[in-house]
Amino acid sequence: MTALVWLRRDLRMRDHPALCAALAEHDDVVTVFCLDDRLLRGRHASGPRTQFMLECLHDLDASLRERGGALVVRRGAPQHELPKLAREAGAGAVYFTGDVSPYARQRGERTGAVLREHGIELHACPGLTVADDVTSILTGKGQPYTVFSPFHRAWQKQPRRELLPAPRRLSATSVEPGTIPSLEQLGLRQEVEDPMRGGEAEARRRLANFLRGPIDSYRDHHDILGRDGSSRLSPYLHFGCVSPREVEERAGNPDFIRQLAWRDFYHHVLFHHPRNATEEFQQRYRRAIDWDHDHDALRAWCEGRTGYPLVDAGMRQLRREGWMHNRARLVVGSFLTKDLGIDWRLGERWFMRLLIDGDEANNNGNWQWIASVGVDPQPHYRRIYNPARHMERFDPRGAYVRRYVRELRAVPDEYLSEPWTMPADVQRRCGTVIGRDYPGPIVDHRQARERALERYRAAAAG
Repeated sequence: MTALVWLRRDLRMRDHPALCAALAEHDDVVTVFCLDDRLLRGRHASGPRTQFMLECLHDLDASLRERGGALVVRRGAPQHELPKLAREAGAGAVYFTGDVSPYARQRGERTGAVLREHGIELHACPGLTVADDVTSILTGKGQPYTVFSPFHRAWQKQPRRELLPAPRRLSATSVEPGTIPSLEQLGLRQEVEDPMRGGEAEARRRLANFLRGPIDSYRDHHDILGRDGSSRLSPYLHFGCVSPREVEERAGNPDFIRQLAWRDFYHHVLFHHPRNATEEFQQRYRRAIDWDHDHDALRAWCEGRTGYPLVDAGMRQLRREGWMHNRARLVVGSFLTKDLGIDWRLGERWFMRLLIDGDEANNNGNWQWIASVGVDPQPHYRRIYNPARHMERFDPRGAYVRRYVRELRAVPDEYLSEPWTMPADVQRRCGTVIGRDYPGPIVDHRQARERALERYRAAAAG
């Protein structure tokens, strides 16, 4: 009997429960990936992330071929392509890794219904998150968690499965594999200058490098922007190039593992509150906040021209690499929603366009967190960040800002966080005249903070 393994966000060979389960029960296994235009061209369309995914597919195909198999690629909706492929291959079962996002669940339900009509068995397997089933982690009253700390305590007590080895041999596919298209053939374009390369091989190289040293100082350095002590594994976790369960097992560092728990938490939240994909979790703020609609300010934020060096550095890192340091993500998110008073959904949309690790659950969760409308018990005024003070704390020597905002490289340290305070003669000497070489601040932070406080008070009052 033949089985299909429907790949989605599990593009790896090692610790792959769906693949291992199929191989344990069936003589022949066909691994398939469906390029679904509705997903590729939908509201979260992204050239950079799709290019990363295509690289992941090429890497996976090479690994499968080394073992005698091949990746089968089909372009079209899976509810149409999988039944056809099952008939071609004589498959009676489909194995897949479960997902939690609203679109993934709807697509899975549609596809499952069609497959069952054809008498094909479906087997959902773990592998997306550290804990096998984050959706079943409930409070003592049987309710889903909406606060991270108690979720984290319950999450730590969940059983963990054993890691699974990569299969040594696979059977040759009996169907035409198809080809992996180029980004241009999919009608998308790369918008990022210097992105990370996709694939399991690169994921494992980065994980090994991180575990060889940086993880030891993770607690002290992961928030320091200039040192960049983060793992940069998020794109690889998003596409399943490396198993989150394996990362937890090998890391052993509780501070780093806590970040994996945050990832599981936001998957838990989105599963139980699918409306969060488009609406605020906190009902009192739904359609209640009087957001500004300043298109020029939004454009300046997107392009890294706000006049606040740390904000601009973060936004330019995003445009250059398709990735941004987490501390910078919080600062730029606070600036957009609190200083500029612009709807968090516009920030979420821009991130999902450029981020190669753009994950609906985590991106949405973080944007709602920083906008003070999500599953965060802290009051809104706790999330109004002063960009200059954050730079002094997390980029004290200006290494991060100077790396991404090149026109500020020669600005003296004492003026770097607020360059508009430089005397005119200092501006001329360092070659950075505010308003000519670098913009002045598009908003006064102190005044913006007061407007933000009033905006949230008015919304909460109804």
